[in-house]
Amino acid sequence: MKLILAILRDLDADPVTLALTDAQFRVTRTASTGGLLRRGVTTLMIGVEDEQVEAAIQVIKQSCSPASGNEKRAVIFVLPVERFEHI
Repeated sequence: MKLILAILRDLDADPVTLALTDAQFRVTRTASTGGLLRRGVTTLMIGVEDEQVEAAIQVIKQSCSPASGNEKRAVIFVLPVERFEHI
């Protein structure tokens, strides 16, 4: 299992979240601030099976609006999950 952390521009948060949930991915969304994108950002946490990682990343890439100049659209981290529980 993997945890995808996607740090997006605020303007992309709604379309990306909707696209991920439409594609049957479960998403946790939190407002965040930081220097990665130098603006208001939203962090999405998406837990996926190993074989779903690329599909989820493609949904994120396709759902982000175009960037202007050198502006980044998103920063994506994929982390291994050693243990997962629903309680």
